Amino acid sequence: MPLEAGLLEILACPACHAPLREEQSAETLELVCTGEGCGLAYPVRDGIPVLLVDEARRPA
Repeated sequence: MPLEAGLLEILACPACHAPLREEQSAETLELVCTGEGCGLAYPVRDGIPVLLVDEARRPA
């Protein structure tokens, strides 16, 4: 379930404040930081972005 475009425009990475982009795989939706050197991926659970650094997946 994609997020509303208006919501995605106002969200930012809590770690570096860069914009986020939506990425969806077969079963998961994530918001990925576009900042250089950051790249944290935040999960979206039940349509709600979980913007906690402790919950974010580190880039590979």
